[in-house]
Amino acid sequence: MEDSTIALDNIANLILTAPTRELYHASIAWFEKLGFKAIMTETSVETTATWMQLFSSHASIHDTSLKIVYAPSGVKKRAISAKMDWRSMPAVATITTNTLKAIETLFASLPWAYQRYSVPSKNGSGNNEFSVIYTHDPMNNLLIFTDKPNPFETPKRPSHAHDNDLDAVEPTRTTITRSATTGKKRKIAILTSGGDAPGMNAAVRGVVRAAIMRGCEAYAVHEGYQGLVDGGNMIRKMGWDDVQGYLSTGGTIIGTARCKAFRERPGRLLAARNLVKEGIDALVVCGGDGSLTGADIFRSEWSSLLEELVKTKELTADEAERFAHLNIVGLVGSIDNDMSSTDITIGAVTCLHRICESIDSISSTASSHSRAFVVEVMGRHCGWLALMAGIATGADFIFIPERPPSGENWRDNMCAEIKAHRDLGKRKTIVIVCEGAIDSNLNPITSKDMMDLLTDRLHLDTRMTILGHVQRGGKPCAYDRNLATMQGVEAVEAVLASRPGIPSPMIGMNENKITRTDLMKAVALTGEVAKAIGRKDFIGAMELRDPAFNQQYDQFMAITTAASVNESAESAKNSLRIGIINVGAPAGGMNAAVRAAVRYARNRGHVPFGIHNGFPGLMAGQIKELKWMDVDGWIAHGGSELGTNRDQPSLDLGMVSYQLQKFNIQSLILVGGFEAYTACLEMNNARNVYPAFCMPMVHIPATISNNVPGTEFSLGCDTSLNAIMDACDAIKQSATASRKRVFVVEVHGGKSGYLAIMSGLAVGATSVYIPEEGINLSRLQKDVRHLCQRYGEDAEGKSQGRVIIRSESASKTYTTDIVSAIIKEEGHQQFDSRTAILGHIQQGNSPSPLDRVRATRFAVCAIDFLESHIEKDAANGPTVYTKDPSSIAVAGIQGSNVSFTSVEELLKDTDMKNRKPIQTWWMDYKRTGNLLARRIDLL
Repeated sequence: MEDSTIALDNIANLILTAPTRELYHASIAWFEKLGFKAIMTETSVETTATWMQLFSSHASIHDTSLKIVYAPSGVKKRAISAKMDWRSMPAVATITTNTLKAIETLFASLPWAYQRYSVPSKNGSGNNEFSVIYTHDPMNNLLIFTDKPNPFETPKRPSHAHDNDLDAVEPTRTTITRSATTGKKRKIAILTSGGDAPGMNAAVRGVVRAAIMRGCEAYAVHEGYQGLVDGGNMIRKMGWDDVQGYLSTGGTIIGTARCKAFRERPGRLLAARNLVKEGIDALVVCGGDGSLTGADIFRSEWSSLLEELVKTKELTADEAERFAHLNIVGLVGSIDNDMSSTDITIGAVTCLHRICESIDSISSTASSHSRAFVVEVMGRHCGWLALMAGIATGADFIFIPERPPSGENWRDNMCAEIKAHRDLGKRKTIVIVCEGAIDSNLNPITSKDMMDLLTDRLHLDTRMTILGHVQRGGKPCAYDRNLATMQGVEAVEAVLASRPGIPSPMIGMNENKITRTDLMKAVALTGEVAKAIGRKDFIGAMELRDPAFNQQYDQFMAITTAASVNESAESAKNSLRIGIINVGAPAGGMNAAVRAAVRYARNRGHVPFGIHNGFPGLMAGQIKELKWMDVDGWIAHGGSELGTNRDQPSLDLGMVSYQLQKFNIQSLILVGGFEAYTACLEMNNARNVYPAFCMPMVHIPATISNNVPGTEFSLGCDTSLNAIMDACDAIKQSATASRKRVFVVEVHGGKSGYLAIMSGLAVGATSVYIPEEGINLSRLQKDVRHLCQRYGEDAEGKSQGRVIIRSESASKTYTTDIVSAIIKEEGHQQFDSRTAILGHIQQGNSPSPLDRVRATRFAVCAIDFLESHIEKDAANGPTVYTKDPSSIAVAGIQGSNVSFTSVEELLKDTDMKNRKPIQTWWMDYKRTGNLLARRIDLL
């Protein structure tokens, strides 16, 4: 044990047997955490079991004080021996130590279930009480740590205890990794139901591996509820490697099916019987509202189902008593994002990727032929996909069920606006129709109706494309992989925390945090949307969606139509001259932000100016007014159309001030990374010297490193994660084909570990090196040992390729090449090692849909922020001169909202030396990545 504060003074050695290699390696890692060290292994020919002998690394250890208690027919104490049979009942090992508090502190930092209680002495004197901590090792042995020798000699057994009851040595049995009724390992099953959604497999993987790490047994129910009804081989125990490759696979590997039988009580009777016979009393269901409703009905009927099964002698009374309670946890797998009480559902973002990829392709041919395209997307009762796709692709019109077109003349108004766009020089028209779109009288609006309208009224060459099930296809994007993984882990925690009488929880995402909510309340709220639409309460329907939905619809409408308000005398009197500049490295979404800012500014009566090539371009006077059509098509462009670099205004503050005055720039939007933040600070500090800087400025964060303070997400970070994910998927494929090969992949990020941690979680990396932790020889040794164990467990000829993610600034000494060389050398030819430095491909090509949507939201809110600092003067027009520190701010996504924080205020939360925020939400994900990689040594 590296931490010498823990000493097991009375332990000399321990010999265990393990039935599988997986348990063998898990047990070694587990006991090493307690200060033991493996010194000898042996394989028994007779039992094909693996033996291990462990001894404490502390030199002062003496006197064995280890006892084993078996309980098949009475509590008996035996000294451990090499002849012990691993097939016997779970054992109880009693370990005496003088550092119980240190062990409890250790346990509190690890993902192990443990309990502490005080046991009275034989004579009941409080002065002679001794403390006990009990937990289970990976082999399901119950280990009891005590600060008194031979604790079983003193406590008085409860009068109600039976000889064959392990609870006889546990006054209160509350170990959460075991069933409260059977005393055996908890068995958790997961099924996927309803329509498939990308990310379901990642959820299955998360549940299976988290369950195993928490000391439970994991099962997969194949073919959804039909598998529950059929039972038998449809309910299969899952091992650690059974979910290998699940992250990158679309659909659901364990299958889904519509099951009429489960909708009727006889089908649910069969399902209940099959679960009890398998010893399963916890079910995680991943599906839509119908699937989750069915699960809760199943739970509510559980007692009556067991009673009926006992009456028909399908179950015994003892079985019914032991499995009297069924725990249900819901995961929402739905591409429509139509569930209430969660901001996003598993599969929705990937589906949005497919839609945007298709519309981007359609846009090129539409522009080439000056055509109109009507694109139908999924969403029978929810318009989320259509709305987000409309924002992300720059569509001209969208039709969704929650917000029908208003007025009887909406067709005429629509055609007039399309004609106005065409008169401005627009060569393409894109209309997105949700499959559940309706008008204000609840009449359906179909894609065929829209195609006929554009053809007959405007005489446009119009085509119709129904995307259909292509929207469900393909591998999940990085966001869905991480969302499903985190929710799968949380589902296991919810199972273990569940108690009879507590409503079934649904795992959701709110304010960028994984949450648990009442399952049936969420389902009921979801149904309220359809009811609101049915009674034509469209305002209520919009409010029932996630908090950003209504705002983003208004933002879409605000930037889509080319308004002419900027030409009126009144608007000109109150208009701002707004400079827009890109600062720092290119990032996906920069162009989308500029486009939205330009169009919204012009529609609000302002005059936007594009500043080319960053601050050097500003100093050279490379400033040009941007019109509505100048930014057409920019939303799908990667890089920076304005041009960008890292130079700061301090190159020549005087010239920067001069050019701002020359062009009468009255406010400034800076789109960029940490360099844009420091540029704002420089101009803020120079306000007393240069009056030109006394104007409102807003920084829109745009950097793949996601290291700007004041925001949870920066533009470009999602695009970069997907680029890294795609590269690592290809690398893992190559490594697997080559057999026994490890790739050390270097990613960008500066001093921020965001990209490394989040991409490592998305691709299932074996290890992740980040600047916040650094790299040392001890860590490299742990990684080599882990790789040796994992490759030793692989079936002959079927070794998996593995990936290690290294952030570029994790260590100056241990470079990517050196790390790879060490791993290869220490692997002793058990596996090979290669490097992959991804470089600037991480900036991505076309921005991801999330980055496009976030860019639009940032830009519209930024213009509103600048307007809030206008002081209107009837005689002289708007006045924006200000030294108010709050007038120079960073726009940040905080939960579901866009907020603005002054650059001065953010200084206290910023690590200027390492160019990143002091506190980061994503560091918590590092532990989850280690957990799902079975890195017990790193937890």
